[in-house]
Amino acid sequence: MNDIIEEIKKLKEERKAVILSHNYQRGEVQDIADFVGDSLELSREAAKTKAEVIIFCGVHFMAETAKILNPEKKVILPDLKAGCPLANMINLNELNKLKEENPKAKVVCYINTSAQIKAASDICCTSSNALKVVESISSDEIIFVPDMNLGNFVKKNTKKKMIIWQGFCPTHIWIKKEDILKLKERYKDAVVMVHPECLPDTIEVADYVLSTGGMLKKAKELGSKRFIIGTENGIIHRLKKENPEKEFYPVSKKIICPNMKRITLNKVLNSLKNLKPEIDVEESIRIKEKVVIDKMLEIL
Repeated sequence: MNDIIEEIKKLKEERKAVILSHNYQRGEVQDIADFVGDSLELSREAAKTKAEVIIFCGVHFMAETAKILNPEKKVILPDLKAGCPLANMINLNELNKLKEENPKAKVVCYINTSAQIKAASDICCTSSNALKVVESISSDEIIFVPDMNLGNFVKKNTKKKMIIWQGFCPTHIWIKKEDILKLKERYKDAVVMVHPECLPDTIEVADYVLSTGGMLKKAKELGSKRFIIGTENGIIHRLKKENPEKEFYPVSKKIICPNMKRITLNKVLNSLKNLKPEIDVEESIRIKEKVVIDKMLEIL
């Protein structure tokens, strides 16, 4: 493995590349990345990078977002099969029908969507700024796609009328309330942090409902020594790395996104060698989508 890491470092310099990794990636992939973050943080990093090549260790919609923001750069996704089932739960025809049925509503799309869906929306959001995005819109009616759990979490915290698409993350719905309560019995002093893509009854038993970036920040801020973590288990690697004196317990060892785990060090190395597979976005869609993403990035 050390040989692979050294070759990656060497090729990265030669290619003038930057490696971006999502918090859910394998630990060894996070460790070789130049920047590790959640969807919003990665979008911001992609927007400001001066690298000529972006190796994106995440899933397809994330690499697509990086390409939208950097049309002149090569954006490489080490495994094209690293998709997102949630993003695939709504298509353009379904969104257009929603818009026809609710002509006064503005469309907020979660970043976990395809380029086509973003291009047909008014503004994009991530789990860390969804409520701020919804509150920033002048319209009192909001179409929110595609995640119903994030949409319902926002709905509880806004007075706006929310028309919510019934999509969901197949990984986060396996984070169960009863599993959290069992862990809480064992670790009574543990702080419970869950992702807003979780089911409503799971969210109810949490101390904090946060994006992965929010969890990392909160774990550093709090004096607590134990945390129960309700999101994809890849985040545990970074939480332990940044807080070695604290303990982190996944709700279940089964909370793994198979798409996030498709990328390996070997695939990162091959992508640097061959500069493939490259992500591209049709220019007419890219221009529309960039407006939607830029609006999101303006909201802190």
